[in-house]
Amino acid sequence: MLEGERGYAVSKAMEILVTLGKIYGAQRLIECTSAQISGVSYKNIGDAGAQFLWDLAQKGAKVVIPAYINPSAMDLERFDEMALDQRFIEGQLKILKAYSKMGVKTTLTCTPYHIGVEPSRGEHVAWAESSAVIYANSLLGAMSNRESGVSALCSALTGLTPYYGLHLKENRVATLLVEVKAELLDPVEFAVLGSLVGRIASNRIVAFKGISPDKESLKAMGAALSSTGAVAMFMVERVTPEWCVEPSAEKITIEQSEIKEEWERLGGDATPGDVITIGCPHASLEEIKRVALLLKGRRLKKPLYLYTSRIVKSQADNLGLTKIIEEAGGKIFCDTCMVVSPIDRMGVKSIDVVSAKAAFYSPSMSHVNVRLAKLEKLILESTEAM
Repeated sequence: MLEGERGYAVSKAMEILVTLGKIYGAQRLIECTSAQISGVSYKNIGDAGAQFLWDLAQKGAKVVIPAYINPSAMDLERFDEMALDQRFIEGQLKILKAYSKMGVKTTLTCTPYHIGVEPSRGEHVAWAESSAVIYANSLLGAMSNRESGVSALCSALTGLTPYYGLHLKENRVATLLVEVKAELLDPVEFAVLGSLVGRIASNRIVAFKGISPDKESLKAMGAALSSTGAVAMFMVERVTPEWCVEPSAEKITIEQSEIKEEWERLGGDATPGDVITIGCPHASLEEIKRVALLLKGRRLKKPLYLYTSRIVKSQADNLGLTKIIEEAGGKIFCDTCMVVSPIDRMGVKSIDVVSAKAAFYSPSMSHVNVRLAKLEKLILESTEAM
């Protein structure tokens, strides 16, 4: 493959993977079973990225393992509501056509695990989306390094990834042990904990004691850990499938007062936003149910945008959840989110979020002010009985 026997695109992909392997001291390449590719939003990669992908597709690049992609910059069925010009729309469509031509599944979600892509414990994958990587390693016990969009695509084209880092069991050991002495009940509170610890951890594996989060809270905490830090794996005592702490691990304690301070840093005391935005990472069916339950029999006094995958939205449609949300005045967007879409083009200057990841990225990437609050607070203060 490296010498070109399977064509130009595969040769370049192998060249990149071999170079990465040399940089990180990998002894060999190993087979991987799936790839989750970032670098999809036209807002993020622009014309240069679109042309790079199109050139690869034109030169015969084809994936050899199941490959999935992150959200794009627009909802493919309602982009006319997103104030996008024709050049932007065409640029985004070019990117998606290139991926499709290469055989990538245009799932357009950062939560592949919500649409049935759940690698097993010990399974090697090449995932690039940071919140998906940390979910796969931590909650599923799969094995992936924090890939770039390019390296994940190279793995999709070859079926291989360098054997280093979190692919090695001996490296899946926590070197930061966090004892939490704070009462955390809501997913937002766990997200704030993740944001705080991510700043401390940098790229270390983190182990938590003293918490009992549910799956949604684990997802929110992991997404935050991988945003403020470069954390690719965490462990929770008696909760996650793996628990292995280095005896010499650094030990820290997190108090309630520190959670409060981090929440304020993320916009907890900010002025209410123009729009409520939910779905970073993309909303699960359970999260949509929670929103619908809060909205039932009520009407929104300001816009609510909920972001999810098209597959999950179809499930919500079938359960009548979409109807409840839309009757209350909310909108469900697919294929995109508030971070990778140009939401500021829609006249939005500030947003309310329930995600610490969105609170961290939105000010710089979407040019909006942010307030972070619990879902119940956001819905109840922004609705009235019908």
